[in-house]
Amino acid sequence: MGFSQGACLTLEFAARHARRYAAVVAFTGGLIGPPATPRNYTGDFAGTPIFIGSSDVDPHVPLERVQESTAVFRRMGATVDERIYPGMAHTINADELQAASTLLAGGQR
Repeated sequence: MGFSQGACLTLEFAARHARRYAAVVAFTGGLIGPPATPRNYTGDFAGTPIFIGSSDVDPHVPLERVQESTAVFRRMGATVDERIYPGMAHTINADELQAASTLLAGGQR
């Protein structure tokens, strides 16, 4: 679990070490690298629940990066709950905290 740079590192680590995890949570993050970075990760998440929440206008993590990350994790067999919050500042909101709490308690949503 992480926020911003921590979320990016969390997602990148998970992608490079794909396996079944209890949950992966990223508050405003995406996979690391410039546009057009190859995403040739190997492995299978075997249904791991992953939450990725972000703003549609975050100045640090572009929406396109969030969406690309979601697509990569789904391709690798994760169950991704991506939530995009219109106009949200670079922060974590109550809905994201509730989603993370649910995942950590063993529920998927």
